[in-house]
Amino acid sequence: MSRPLARAAVLVALAIGMVAVLCGPALAHQERKVGRYHFAVGFGDEPAYAGLKNSVQLFLSDEKTGKPINDLGPTLQVQVSYQSQKMAPITMEPDFEIGESGTPGDYRGWFIPTRPGVYSFHFAGSIHGHKVSEIFKSGPKTFSDVTDPQSVEFPAKDPTAGQLNDLLNRETSRLNADITTARSNASDQAASNRNLTLVALTLAVIALIVGALGMRRKAR
Repeated sequence: MSRPLARAAVLVALAIGMVAVLCGPALAHQERKVGRYHFAVGFGDEPAYAGLKNSVQLFLSDEKTGKPINDLGPTLQVQVSYQSQKMAPITMEPDFEIGESGTPGDYRGWFIPTRPGVYSFHFAGSIHGHKVSEIFKSGPKTFSDVTDPQSVEFPAKDPTAGQLNDLLNRETSRLNADITTARSNASDQAASNRNLTLVALTLAVIALIVGALGMRRKAR
């Protein structure tokens, strides 16, 4: 291969690598047209790990021009769902400052996912007066599910706060069941002891009566 061709091949490879790096975050987000706007939605940090602070991330731009929307204001909220549980709505906030830091059009709703699995984001509210109600769900074709952090922990695989809480709840339930059983057994034993006492007292009374009747007969 000649030097010009080799140099061209290197430049192409570098260009492809740069495109892959720049497009990486977008590929991990679900993109959708929402009215006159373009949504790119996913977790702010991907892969997302249970027990670690993360965020619902929304890249908001104009559908026609592709320009980021930088003046959303507190008019759009997101509600995070996991299985049948729903979190209180979170107001989307800008994670950028024009001319200083961040990516224009990048809005976040911060929270801590505490369990691994599938999460849904329901956006509701308005953008510049246009009503919005859209649901985005994690998955292999959209954006990252939440992952158990033990898969990447080293050298020790420590349980998450959620796993410790589940263990505590299981042990508490087991202990409560043992206490209930012990109380029931104690109650049954106490009832048995009371019955024996009543029988003994009854026999004693009968013996006294029999003895009294015998003494009367002798007196006659």
